[in-house]
Amino acid sequence: MLTPEQLQEFRINGYLVLPGMTDAAYCESVLAFAAQELLADAAPIEYEADTRYPGAPASRDAEGGRTARRLLQAVARSPLLADWARGEQLTAALRQLLGAGACLSQVHHNCIMTKQPRFSSITGWHRDSRYWQFQRAELVSAWLALRNETVENGCLLVMPGSHLWTIQPDQLDAAQFLRADLAQNQALLQQAIAVPLQQGDTLLFHSNLFHAAGCNQTAHSKFSMVFTYRAADNPPQAGTRSASLPEIEI
Repeated sequence: MLTPEQLQEFRINGYLVLPGMTDAAYCESVLAFAAQELLADAAPIEYEADTRYPGAPASRDAEGGRTARRLLQAVARSPLLADWARGEQLTAALRQLLGAGACLSQVHHNCIMTKQPRFSSITGWHRDSRYWQFQRAELVSAWLALRNETVENGCLLVMPGSHLWTIQPDQLDAAQFLRADLAQNQALLQQAIAVPLQQGDTLLFHSNLFHAAGCNQTAHSKFSMVFTYRAADNPPQAGTRSASLPEIEI
């Protein structure tokens, strides 16, 4: 269970690290599973080339174009993954943040995310809620570090408290990334900090928190597992992509 201090930290900063929430043996089992899925090219997979982000291959046919970024639909891939996403240790904390009847979205995140040594891209400053369609932009994502995450291998960078900021449309580009070329955004960018994680740490973060990540500059792939949850009274808008798959009550 989260302490009152942890709950307050999440409300103020928009994120919270839960150190050592998952043991190394489980992380290693997921890594082994991910390696098998990547070797089999088991769809659905998002490739770095699909993102069109800085540093990504120009197309799937270009050099490195088949570099995997995300193994999608994690819940449906294996009980090994689904059981963690629905496990009491995690969901107890999520119910404290979101209330009883909270649900796991199978549309958003629900993946094993990778950053590979070559051809990994840079993710600009964004809010995950930019393309999500719920009644309110108040979802929570749970990010499990399957290996140590550092600035060198592309750990998450965040702007603490940015889930509470009011951002004007002209501060964002056409893809809803925060524009680095605007003077009014420079003070915001200077507030960014890195969130390094150890294997087994879980990061909880608000869907309106601005975050980013660099490319992997090391010789080893980085792996994370990510799921997203919403409150019972915050359903996806009917007819949108956010409502396109059944949700799982936690």
